[in-house]
Amino acid sequence: MANVFRVGNCAGFSGDRVDAPAPVVDTLIELGGPCAVFFETLGERTVALAQLEKRRDPQRGYEPMLERLLEPILVRCARHAIPIIGNFGAANPPGAAKVIARLALRLGLPELKIGVVYGDDVRERLDLKAHEVYEADTGLDMGGGEVVSANAYLSAKPIVDALKAGAQIVVTGRTGDPSLALVPLIHHFGWRYDDWSSLAIGATAGHLLECGAQITGGYYYDPGYKDIPDPANIGFPIAEVDADGRLVITKAARTGGLVNAQVVKEQLLYEIHDPAHYITPDVTLDFAQVTIHEIGKDRVEVRGVRGGPAPQKIKATVCFDGGW
Repeated sequence: MANVFRVGNCAGFSGDRVDAPAPVVDTLIELGGPCAVFFETLGERTVALAQLEKRRDPQRGYEPMLERLLEPILVRCARHAIPIIGNFGAANPPGAAKVIARLALRLGLPELKIGVVYGDDVRERLDLKAHEVYEADTGLDMGGGEVVSANAYLSAKPIVDALKAGAQIVVTGRTGDPSLALVPLIHHFGWRYDDWSSLAIGATAGHLLECGAQITGGYYYDPGYKDIPDPANIGFPIAEVDADGRLVITKAARTGGLVNAQVVKEQLLYEIHDPAHYITPDVTLDFAQVTIHEIGKDRVEVRGVRGGPAPQKIKATVCFDGGW
């Protein structure tokens, strides 16, 4: 692939494996060329749990395993110019940035540039009566419980701005999950924010990678029916995108799990409603004409993704104290 940029995923949920990032970073360094890694640590309830933790201790409210996730890779990423992007800020991105700064100082990186993106917390600005509720949630009782958290899904743009400003690691709270992988692609290739075809490729890469080991066999694995090699050592995924929009999914070298056509198909359809109109903060994705091709061992090419304009409104997730 000419002019290829690689994006590696290092976490798919809060508390994910601390041994997962190192093989991804090792592989990116061995392959050479421009690349980035991202951590996706926020499930829909995770930021609410983080808000509760922040109430108990205003200095906390970020990913509790932040140091353990970053310590094995921070020095190598800094030395090899591999940007790190993570929504591990959760309810307290500035607090997470302070933790990273202390870690960087301890590891001999006193000049590490850390960007912080916030503004997703809309608890004080959200009038529930003024906004429509997602159709699947209309039957929920949202009048009796205290709002614990309310977060808008931010787009890639402020994270791209942080990279443009020189940040080597960017800490965010709630963003669109696919946006985390889209960010370094926009930054590297210089894609316009209305280049829907290119943004669709990047957002699809993010959608496929966002859940970590799900696309390397974790979601697919069904012992005795759908087996995978060495599941205890399942590797994490890497997306390869070239200047012409070619997208290939692979994984970290010397790890277990697999990447085949079926695994990619299952993850492509994960957590979407209308395959022809999958809404992200950056671009609306159309998977109706997508084809999946195995082009080598643990290498799958995704073709036929189409993109349309980003939505006029962005989604927010609201968590209530249900009393139990």
